[in-house]
Amino acid sequence: MAAATALLGDPVREVSRQRGGGNNRLYRVEAADGRRYALKTYLQRPGDDRDRLGAEFGGLAFLRAQGLDRQVPRAVARDPERHCALFGWVDGDAVGQPTPRDLFEALCFVLDLYRLTEQPEAAALPLASEACLSGAEVARQIDRRLDRLLMIDDQRLRAFLIDTFAQAYETHCERAMALYQRRDLNFSEPVPHSALTLSPSDFGFHNAIRRADGRLVFVDFEYFGWDDPVKLVADFLLHPGMSLDVELRRRFRRGAAAVFGGDHDFDVRLRALFPLYAMRWCLILLNEFLPERWQRRDYAGAHQDREYALNAQLAKANAMLDQLKDANTEVFEDD
Repeated sequence: MAAATALLGDPVREVSRQRGGGNNRLYRVEAADGRRYALKTYLQRPGDDRDRLGAEFGGLAFLRAQGLDRQVPRAVARDPERHCALFGWVDGDAVGQPTPRDLFEALCFVLDLYRLTEQPEAAALPLASEACLSGAEVARQIDRRLDRLLMIDDQRLRAFLIDTFAQAYETHCERAMALYQRRDLNFSEPVPHSALTLSPSDFGFHNAIRRADGRLVFVDFEYFGWDDPVKLVADFLLHPGMSLDVELRRRFRRGAAAVFGGDHDFDVRLRALFPLYAMRWCLILLNEFLPERWQRRDYAGAHQDREYALNAQLAKANAMLDQLKDANTEVFEDD
């Protein structure tokens, strides 16, 4: 209550805890005059120096200033010392099963973000969290995640990583480098700045709210910044929190190819790196095995039986690998 009152500068009638993500706590704040806000507090973890509060607040303030006031919440006030910020409250529902209209709105938002890279103010924005500006950087992030998980003393986890994941990773990494070489691209060279886009870095219908009029508002920008559009597109298609059917996956890939058509290497990078991003997602799903992950879950109020959660995440990681067998027909079917 005190943090909300200080940020708002006006009396607060009620503060109620909401279900939030794994990195923060979310509260609905009702002011004395009846206006409602979202209060978000950010967990600060030892060894993690990412400014998630600054990225989200600054990103939303920039987007609203550029005219995207319908697509994203309003950034109201922030208190870095208390690790919290106040945003406009968005009434609505979870997207659930996305429709072609929802996909069109998502693609329009992607196009808006790409166009905004030309604005002078965009130059001051940071890189997205865990931005991947080269194929080698994708591989480095996979290697770092794999090394951390191999330190966990869990037989079922090690069996999956050593017997299943490692071989698939080697195969797809060699394939990616071969595709780069075929197009005379350097796997280790960063994408030129002119080809980058602005990205929420956790973009999808899992982070969207459907308003009463049917339009979507996109939320959760704590990892926002500059990135290779290939990562944005691959993560959208692969995110396990969404349920995209084959036709919607194809439509999004084709629409994204049109948005980023000025980058003649976009398609080959997407084809080469898509399997590696799937491998990266396998390891993200297995973060539940890391002790600090459960500290974040507790902070956010997401209480769950640990053994059940670990087995479920391992099954999802296996399913993610299986997805790769059908990727060429489900995503790159038509050319």
